[in-house]
Amino acid sequence: MMVPFRDSVLQKRGAGAGGKRAFGGFGNLVRRKQVDSKHAKSSSSSGSSQHQLAKALTVPHLVAIGVGSTIGSGVYILVGTVAREHSGPALTLSFLIAGIAAALSAFCYAELASRFPSAGSAYHYSYIFIGEAVAWLIGWALMLEYTIGSSAVARGISPNLALLFGGPNSLPSSIARQTIPGFGIVVDPCAAILVIVVTGLLCVGIKESTLVQGIVTSANICALIFISVVGGYLGFKTGWRGYELPSGYFPFGAEGMLAGASTVFFAYTGFDSVTSTAEEVKNPQRDLPIGIGFALSICCTLYMLVSMVVVGLVPYYTMDPDTPISSAFASCGIEWAAYIVTIGSCAALCSSFMGSILPQSRILMAMARDGLLPSFFSDVSKSTQVPVKSTVVTGLLAGILAFFMDVEELSGMVSLGTLLAYTMVAISVLILRYVPPHEVPLPPSFQEAINSVSLRHTIGCSSSDVFVENSEVYVTKPESSPLLVKKEALVGYSPTEKMLQKCNFLVNKGNQRKIAGWAITITCIGVLILTSATIFSFDRILQFMLCGIGGILLLSGLILLTCIEQDDARHNFGHAGGFICPFVPLLPVSSILINVYLLVHLSAATWARVSIWLGLALLAYVFYGRTHSPLQRAVYVPVAHVDEIYATSSNSVS
Repeated sequence: MMVPFRDSVLQKRGAGAGGKRAFGGFGNLVRRKQVDSKHAKSSSSSGSSQHQLAKALTVPHLVAIGVGSTIGSGVYILVGTVAREHSGPALTLSFLIAGIAAALSAFCYAELASRFPSAGSAYHYSYIFIGEAVAWLIGWALMLEYTIGSSAVARGISPNLALLFGGPNSLPSSIARQTIPGFGIVVDPCAAILVIVVTGLLCVGIKESTLVQGIVTSANICALIFISVVGGYLGFKTGWRGYELPSGYFPFGAEGMLAGASTVFFAYTGFDSVTSTAEEVKNPQRDLPIGIGFALSICCTLYMLVSMVVVGLVPYYTMDPDTPISSAFASCGIEWAAYIVTIGSCAALCSSFMGSILPQSRILMAMARDGLLPSFFSDVSKSTQVPVKSTVVTGLLAGILAFFMDVEELSGMVSLGTLLAYTMVAISVLILRYVPPHEVPLPPSFQEAINSVSLRHTIGCSSSDVFVENSEVYVTKPESSPLLVKKEALVGYSPTEKMLQKCNFLVNKGNQRKIAGWAITITCIGVLILTSATIFSFDRILQFMLCGIGGILLLSGLILLTCIEQDDARHNFGHAGGFICPFVPLLPVSSILINVYLLVHLSAATWARVSIWLGLALLAYVFYGRTHSPLQRAVYVPVAHVDEIYATSSNSVS
């Protein structure tokens, strides 16, 4: 008869790595959920089959989602604004630099998506590597981003359709914008109709909705190709007047070109929508990195071709900031090109809107699965295998906002949510490579298997079977909670505990993990100080001091990470195979630097609005998410023993 151990060598209870008793309430903030694995998938599928999504997506579907979500109607306006105010003829280089910067984040997303292919995107990765509280805030930031983004896109469909049918007031009165008397609120029935149609389409099925998005995206791509080909022909015919200027190729200098790159960087946001569908991909280890790479490459190529043509047709300072492409073609005598441009803009709006509703419903579902939201949102339709309830709620919120509110002033909040997510993903890659979590939570139902494995290893007392965390070991003390006891303090314990000391070697790469953890922390602090220094241009001395301190911390952390060997445990964490992010730590650190730089340069009004939203989200976490998290009752065990525990549990069941 097996003796049940209440507290064992292998386990810790409560709020995460240190347990509640060790760290108090702080443990709730840093507790991390179980990583994706074959065991987690099998146990999930056996226990809740209604939560399984359809495995239906391949590379073409992912490219359609990525391109459709990324290329919005903004590119049809952005080229004129950025060329006039920042880049001039060097707009093409601005798009190239911004594309390279976006690729840094794409590399990080590709590795995490292929290693941990579950719904939730940046929220999911943050929960695995950083902690529950940060994941909660990222999830709410992404929900804010997608809700406002989709509403803003839906509001933009009316003026574009009106231009397509002849003018600003050419739409039928039933779908045209109307002002409610006495309130001054401009309602947009056309936007609400678009939301209803797209929401219904997304509820039909992931494969069907992706097919429609692919068709709409193809129309957008065809319009951009038309602009590039016909515009190129006109450029050679007219002699590329936009490039023959006395001010040269860099009228605003290199600083202007870089300022333009920071502006057009947001034209590349959207490729991360691909990772939100990771659970619905047939072969995620292969297809997700390919889909992300192809989508971003197509977007960058089209952006560069369009910008190269448009700034060459007319001088940058004569561009119409509202309709730069149509006006450029009109100056060459091709007024009818405006219809092609408008069709492309309408197609871009529709595909971009679908790309906003789709990931938000998956994030709601993922948070509900983790117990942080009501289980209502985690329900998946048995017939269509999509989260219908989450999709309907998402569409309802977006429809109400699009119908009643002009959310254009809130568009900066979309950028902030995106940059926060990109930053957390890059940090997660560093954690995966250098300090992958050495514990995973298991449900209390595995308690018997954990006790069995713990007893077996305690009796065997093999040095490879004793879990070591830095210079500490887990020991058993009767009628008490599991303790983290320094090896030097083992004097006076039972013979079994003394035997643990004799069997245990000094440190199993513990110091290396500590150094790597501090190096990551120092690097992030250095990035924050260095980028924050750029906003103190009014005080050169303060700016110089902050740059020096931030630069030293950043370089010190980067050098430490470069010299430290990456943890071998990363190979056994998550799914094997898939894409490997190159040039670690330089690439993710560069991504963090770019994203934080853009974050600190967002407007104060944007930060104030998002801070209010995240403050409310934090209150919701304190009163709901923290208490409803299943990790409250989880048992944390060393990663090295998870396979054995699952095998023991399976044998006992059989």
